[in-house]
Amino acid sequence: MSRIERVKLLLQRMRQAALDAHEFCKDMDRAAFGDNLIVQRAVAMSLFMAGETAVQLEDFAPDFAADHPEIPWHAVRGMRNRMAHGYFDINQERVFDTAKTEALELAVAIGAILDIHPQGE
Repeated sequence: MSRIERVKLLLQRMRQAALDAHEFCKDMDRAAFGDNLIVQRAVAMSLFMAGETAVQLEDFAPDFAADHPEIPWHAVRGMRNRMAHGYFDINQERVFDTAKTEALELAVAIGAILDIHPQGE
């Protein structure tokens, strides 16, 4: 797989994971989310996947990440790290807020990059 193809694949995966996180809870309020362990885990895993993909993309193509400051690389990576190292201390309110707004914003930003760089770069 070429560098261009790999960057595009990682962007697509990151975008899909963010969209999934948003979709899983888009019709829920905070109370319903708090009462549904399955949705909590699905959303958290999707955000984790987006974060892990961001880590992979930054490691693989740091210049590409640097060229796209509209993506909050540090924040996405930070959330992934908190989830990876604090399974039972995950702040579900923060997860919910992230999925409801920031995940969709991330997906839109990645979509814009994919539209500008249809070949991935």
